[in-house]
Formats: sequence, C-alpha cells, structure tokens
Amino acid sequence: MKLLITGAGGFVGGHLAAHLRQCYPEADLHGTILSDAERRPTFDSLGCALSVVDFRDPESVRFLLARLQPDRIYHLAGQAFVPRSFEAPWETLEINVRGALNIFEAIRALGLSSRVLVIGSADVYGIVKPEAIPLREESPLLPASPYGVSKAAQDLLAAQYARSFGQHLVRVRPFNHIGPGQNVRFAASDWAMQIAEAEIGKREPVVLVGDLSAARDFTDVRDVVRAYVLALEQGTPGDVFNVCRGVSTRMETILQRLTGMSTIPIEVRPVPERMRPAEIPILQGDPSHLQERTGWQPQISLEQSLSDILGEWRQWVRAKSVSES
Repeated sequence: MKLLITGAGGFVGGHLAAHLRQCYPEADLHGTILSDAERRPTFDSLGCALSVVDFRDPESVRFLLARLQPDRIYHLAGQAFVPRSFEAPWETLEINVRGALNIFEAIRALGLSSRVLVIGSADVYGIVKPEAIPLREESPLLPASPYGVSKAAQDLLAAQYARSFGQHLVRVRPFNHIGPGQNVRFAASDWAMQIAEAEIGKREPVVLVGDLSAARDFTDVRDVVRAYVLALEQGTPGDVFNVCRGVSTRMETILQRLTGMSTIPIEVRPVPERMRPAEIPILQGDPSHLQERTGWQPQISLEQSLSDILGEWRQWVRAKSVSES
C-alpha cells in the first residue's frame, strides 16, 4: 500500500506519519514538504520519503500523483493560521482551495482510485448562536475569516467531486487540536514557550496574551491523527466528520492551567496586537457521527496535552540556553 501525506512538515504531519507507520508497518510511506528546511530526522527513521511540492502548481501535483499512484492521500497541506488569512486572503484561498482542487483534478485526469482525506476546519461553522451548540456536520457553514471561507470552499468542492465524479473523498472538520510540536503562532504553544523562558530567566515572568474569552473544543493531535486514519478507512465517498472532544474550554482556562504548572509566579498581560478581528466566541462540536461510524474516542486528557507541551518547551529552551552559553 502506498500512503501519501501532503504537508508532512507541519504540526500534524509528523504525528500522522508516526501513526501510519504503526498502523501499516509494511506500507510505502511518502510525504510532501514546501522546502528542504522542513526535512527532519524523524521522517528518515519512519521510512517516509519526502518530496518538495507546491500544491498551487497543477503540473507538479499531477507529476507527483502519476509517479506515486498512492492508495491513500492525507491532504494536510495548507495555510492554517487564521490571523495570516486576514493579512493575505488571496494567498490563503490559493493555497487551500487551488491546492485541493489540483489534487482532485489530477486524480480525475490520471484515472486514479486513491482515497483522499480532505482536512477541513471547524472554522467553516463561523459565529453561531448559543442554541446552535454543539455543532453538527449538517450545521450551516458561516465562516467568519478568509481562512474559514477557504476551508468551506475546499469542503464543498470535495463533496461535489465525490458526487459528480465518484472520487473517494472523505472530509473531516477538525476542531482545535493541540500537543507537542505545535507552532508558537498558536496560543497554547506560545504561552508554554513564554512560561518556559521565564522559568530560566530568559524573559520577565509575564505571559503576553490576546482575547481570553473565546472557548474552543480541544483534542490532542495524537488522538486527532487516529481519527483521521479511521475516517478514511471507514468513511464513504463524500462523507464528512467532525473531529472533536465535544467539550469547549475557555482560553482563559487553558492559560490558568499552564501558569498553574509553572515553577514561578506568572503575570498575565493582554496586548492589543494579539487580538483578532472577528473572533469566533465559541466552537464546540458533536463527535457522535465519527464515534458511531468508527468507534473513535479521545484518549489523552487536556491536562496531559498541556503538560506535554510545556515539558517539550522546557527541554527546548534549556537546550538552547546551554548551546548559547
């Protein structure tokens, strides 16, 4: 079996590669990255061959799929940072919509029977009334950011190609996921890094934050990748699944738990530049469709996720401090 992870160099890609190797020890595992800077020894140890591909280029995508003819494609590649989408909306739309469309078109042109997991986002649901919570797969798509719009378009195109051309495209709408290895552009990782640096005196004992009132449905990335593999294996063409815990947690609570793990007192300081335009007040999903179809359940608690994130940052900042001394 040939497996392809697009965007393997991102936060989820490494975790997915490790889980796929565990599930399919004999599989021919491939991944794509944007540049050689994303190459990591982890991929070598997993036997994951990497190719540099820009999914905005249809010829590059077609050449890749013609060469590999993968049985499974996990389409992670994309622009996933919501604030960036306000700064660069066209770039976000091009990467997320054109990138997915180039895969669908290449599959159609080459006559491949690849199963594709199309990674969307809960941001497609946008700002909803409290009575609409928890969000289900049939909830209206009302995105509140260019990122959300791009993911809604990607999602609807996947449904259309599955219906019109019989492609085995399975959609997932993951809610917020966290865990070791997440970029500091995302809140929990950013706060953990600030705390870890403060603990060894590399910065003042202050965590700079944005809006803490928003509530999100958090799932550990290691549980998320299990859901992805199950969804693609057991989903039918055009299926869509929420990937979430089904419980929302305020960002203020996330911060309180992280500062509570700190070895020193930490001050919290809101700063205007960390505030987002059109912040979604709450995102909380209903995972029952995925659970009923696949039996998936989250296994890692939020507390464990946060502890692992902070532990990883403590190791990183201490190692960096030693190397600089």
